[in-house]
Amino acid sequence: MTKISISCLLAFSIFTLAPLPAETEAPANSPSQLNQGKSPTAQTILGNPDYPAFSYGGYRDKTREVEPSVEQLKEDMRILSAMGIKLVRTYNTQQYGHAAKLAEAIEQLRNEQPRFEMFIMLGAWIECAGAWTDQVDHNAENVTNNQAEIEAAVRLTKAYPEIIKIIAVGNEAMVHWAGSYFVAPGVILKWVDYLQNLKSAGELPQDVWITSSDNFASWGGGDASYHQSDLEKLIRSVDFISLHTYPFHDTHYAPAYWTAPSAEKDASPRAKAEAAIQRAANYAKAQYEDVADYLGSLGIEKPIHIGETGWAAQASSSYGATGSQAADEYKQGLYLQAMRQWSEEAGITCFYFEAFDEQWKDSGDVGGSENHFGLINQDGLAKYALWQEVDAGKFEGLTRDGKSIGKTFNGNTDELFASILEVPSADQLRGRMLATVNQSRSIGEPVTQDRYLIIGQPKSSNFSESNSHPSKPVKLNVWEGTCSLELSSEDSLRITPGTGDWWGCALEIQAEGKGENLSEFASGYFHFEIKGNTTTQIEIGFQTGLYAAGTQVNNQIVFGHDKTYQLSNQWKSYAIPLAQLNQGGDLNEVTSLLFIRGQSGEGTATIDLRNVYFSREGTLENASDF
Repeated sequence: MTKISISCLLAFSIFTLAPLPAETEAPANSPSQLNQGKSPTAQTILGNPDYPAFSYGGYRDKTREVEPSVEQLKEDMRILSAMGIKLVRTYNTQQYGHAAKLAEAIEQLRNEQPRFEMFIMLGAWIECAGAWTDQVDHNAENVTNNQAEIEAAVRLTKAYPEIIKIIAVGNEAMVHWAGSYFVAPGVILKWVDYLQNLKSAGELPQDVWITSSDNFASWGGGDASYHQSDLEKLIRSVDFISLHTYPFHDTHYAPAYWTAPSAEKDASPRAKAEAAIQRAANYAKAQYEDVADYLGSLGIEKPIHIGETGWAAQASSSYGATGSQAADEYKQGLYLQAMRQWSEEAGITCFYFEAFDEQWKDSGDVGGSENHFGLINQDGLAKYALWQEVDAGKFEGLTRDGKSIGKTFNGNTDELFASILEVPSADQLRGRMLATVNQSRSIGEPVTQDRYLIIGQPKSSNFSESNSHPSKPVKLNVWEGTCSLELSSEDSLRITPGTGDWWGCALEIQAEGKGENLSEFASGYFHFEIKGNTTTQIEIGFQTGLYAAGTQVNNQIVFGHDKTYQLSNQWKSYAIPLAQLNQGGDLNEVTSLLFIRGQSGEGTATIDLRNVYFSREGTLENASDF
């Protein structure tokens, strides 16, 4: 397939960000040419600029157990309709009542206003066996849950055929970094084929389209480990590809594209933001084209649309002022603008993530980035991306939970510009790296010294004669922004556990997918000193192999109040035999020199680590040497 220029019909055909001029638009809720007496189909909706799209969740509370009412959902649909939105995407069918209530809300609005248009891409949640537990099995599926989700999708589509136009089987259900629940492509294929067969048998509307919504890598655009025969079968079975691309997250995970080059050294924060967001848009475009190329290599022609992309306006950790400095309202607005400009060139749909802030996504951290992807916040204030819509009176007479739609920063652009986080240079980001490197050894060569030092410097000169450091820089990587990880002034690590369902972080060697060869340490020890006041169970160890390749192994011990190893608020030294830690990992490929993972932190707890190193057999010494 020839590379095509990406374009996201981001649900923003009417959006304009200063300093762009205002545009002419059709009146809100006017019937489209495709809906003159006939409900449009997925085929005619997708790629059509008259049907812009949004990812949508209407949850107001810090838990999804508190579901929005039909009246609240109607409020949201009126707001989205005023913005020109005509297509929304959901994520679950039967686990929560949100999707069924949303379909009912739209049905009521259609009855109240015959010219009202809003359609649904219905998501069915798919997960592996043992998902969200310590018994995850990615080689099997949670049949009970998955079947219930699919059956509910069928029921809802039959009940609301004029509203539900697309069914998406799974959300980021195949990407390997979704470690709590991902499944193999064959599981998604099974349920996609099941729905396609129901269409063929007349049990579902013939014109409903079936897809799966997943990360670009899962669709073949990333690591070759995803290029499986079942993925090719899945691509052939779906009606279109729903692709996710998130340059925002890679400002932390792959920041090379993001950092300001030396030529921008003296540029203003605003100018740096504008240049960086253009790089972000190009980054998204490249991921889209990688998937298009993969389909082309298979000889498959299939529509590709964007299932998700977005930018958080606030973050407290990896993407905020102490991280990549990507999250602010100005950059969010710029990203929307850049993606919209692409959309005017190519004619593909993009479900922009997302309409409203949802605080359940990181309920323990008010500033967590996942809480701030919406364009309207919890107080009913439109962020910068929508200021001109407020000025144009789009939301006049509309409220959300009794609040009219105003502007953040009270519409003061000076305050907005003052809030811009300056895009860092590569040098400035090095504070997130351990830069002490043994340049005499190449990655992959066995480490033959007695000790392999990661954190801490020995006090004894004799001790230092036979030690080594990593052969490449080591990155302090917080997984999905779930906790905080930083170097303290006393050359130790401090972790502030997250408060979500899980949290984790690691010290990852930066060697383009290769690991350090510590095979000589197989009979040795893993040393560290630790103190902390968290009461939840945590895992500590090292990782071998690669997540994306499906070869990653967590080699760890468990700390907990009922375990052999327990935390206290005083420093305690451990020397753990690697034979006890190793869970079948390949010591020729140690990719994370340290990782720590837990569940449901208390929010105020901390964990400190220092003097972290490996030692070979016969070199067990106490921490007084440090």
